[in-house]
Amino acid sequence: IICWLIFDTAKQGTNQLISFGGLMMYVLLMLIFSKYPTKVAWRPVFWGIGLQFILGLVTLRTKAGFDVFNWLGSSFLFNIFFIGVLPIVVFFSTVVSMLYHVGFMQWLIKKVGWIMQVTLGTTPVESLVAAGNIFVGHTESPLLVRPYLPYVTKSELHSIMTSGFSTIAGSVLGAYISFGVSASHLLTASVMSAPASLAISKLFWPETKIPQITLKSGIKMEKGDSKNLLEAASQGASASIPLVANIAVNLIAFLALLSFVDSALSWLGNMFNYPQLNFEIICAYVFMPFSFMMGVDWEDSFIVGGLLGYKTFFNEFVAYERLSMLIHLREKGGPVYIGGMKQYMTIRSETIATYALCGFANFGSLGMVIGGLTSMAPSKKRDIADSAFRAMIAGTVACFMTACIAGTVYKFVISLTDHEVSVC
Repeated sequence: IICWLIFDTAKQGTNQLISFGGLMMYVLLMLIFSKYPTKVAWRPVFWGIGLQFILGLVTLRTKAGFDVFNWLGSSFLFNIFFIGVLPIVVFFSTVVSMLYHVGFMQWLIKKVGWIMQVTLGTTPVESLVAAGNIFVGHTESPLLVRPYLPYVTKSELHSIMTSGFSTIAGSVLGAYISFGVSASHLLTASVMSAPASLAISKLFWPETKIPQITLKSGIKMEKGDSKNLLEAASQGASASIPLVANIAVNLIAFLALLSFVDSALSWLGNMFNYPQLNFEIICAYVFMPFSFMMGVDWEDSFIVGGLLGYKTFFNEFVAYERLSMLIHLREKGGPVYIGGMKQYMTIRSETIATYALCGFANFGSLGMVIGGLTSMAPSKKRDIADSAFRAMIAGTVACFMTACIAGTVYKFVISLTDHEVSVC
């Protein structure tokens, strides 16, 4: 498989080689800055990256896999068109609550967690949380293993937080899709980032102790307290109220704050004859090398760097809102450059950016994770505070790795009137 990937990647072009090289670079950086570089267990690292490649090949290269995720994405788009942005969050929360009541979510999460546990060799607690993060949020997934949190090791705790930072919740997936971002790519990114989070977590903070919760000791998932399906639906709808309010208020607040910061920076830049200075430009220069190493076109790496800055220092809602504007500009056509500034990106760059932004790794979520886990396991308060920032970095890199693999295996095709052109 490795030989085939190397030859296939080389055959497609230099952009795919850059994405593959970027993947190796991120792994090397994580090893260099690892907490215990000499104690790294390579099984979860290799298997995590391997599962990413397998999932990427199945969903992005095979017709059956692509059609499945495309169909799921089309279903999302159909519902969102009639329901709207914030109400879709209520809908998702209600459906998930009903699935929990009938036991389907518990069964699905346990099966996915078991696959990662057997292949990666990770413990039941961290595997279950990583699987749960594909479907629920970073504050809800630790609830799946709440009784076991006081007994986890520092490495397991780091993995729990990393998996939360590297994925997005199913309840907010519809909101991102409503912005105009590809539904199939968002779904694929959510699935691919789960094994990546465990791989990077075990590389960045290797296990040095013997975990207390093992496969032999077993693990049980808590069931919901609803008495019937109707009550479960009602509880799910009620539980979405704080989430909807949080999304709306945060989006308004962060966009207003961003406007204020841009105005302040423009005023400061005007003093040095550079009035166009803003937050996006500063972040673009900082994150530009990272975006280029994911396989983004060099001309677009400056724009993607700005999006990564929005996501890291504000949140992914602001970043996806900005990405949606770029997508709409490309679809409308028009001049690519105005005043020397590029107005939109290529489809390849948009796709890689979609994968790179698909995670909760930002400073706002950092506070939420620390607060949420501390309330669930007060005895681990110091360990949570010590490892949270490293987990956010690991979650960010896991998203970058997913973007690298998407840039490596995905064949970008632009449909024209008479023929198709593959974009390498």
